[in-house]
Amino acid sequence: MEKKLKVAALKDGTVIDHIPSDKLFKVVHILHLDTCLNQITLANNLESKKIGSKGIVKIADRALADNETNKLALICPDAKINIIRDYEVVEKRPLVLPDEIREIVQCANPNCITNNQPVQTRFFVLKDAENTHLKCRYCEREVKVEEVKIK
Repeated sequence: MEKKLKVAALKDGTVIDHIPSDKLFKVVHILHLDTCLNQITLANNLESKKIGSKGIVKIADRALADNETNKLALICPDAKINIIRDYEVVEKRPLVLPDEIREIVQCANPNCITNNQPVQTRFFVLKDAENTHLKCRYCEREVKVEEVKIK
């Protein structure tokens, strides 16, 4: 049986692979791909041995900034980022949350100074065996990663 690509090869750019299918359009939204002028390929509900059903995003001629990869790590931590040059994968980047996240997440506490003054949001990343939480540096409100509002 002949093997065929379901998604066209990318000459240069970034591939975000192993996105859970139900998170693909959230990735599109947080990376503002709806206004991106680069060539973009989206595929969803592809078969995946690891997660059952996956999405994939290919962005031509673009590398993701650190704040973008931090956003991805919040919503799809098991996704993989591949950097492509001349049709070859030259770098594989795992998504890793830093110990502190700045200016990515909005605090859920309406009384927090970050929601009432021009103060940069800062959250500490807290991990336990089952969940990842974020704790606001200012008001100390904790929120599960699944419940965060990404800016």
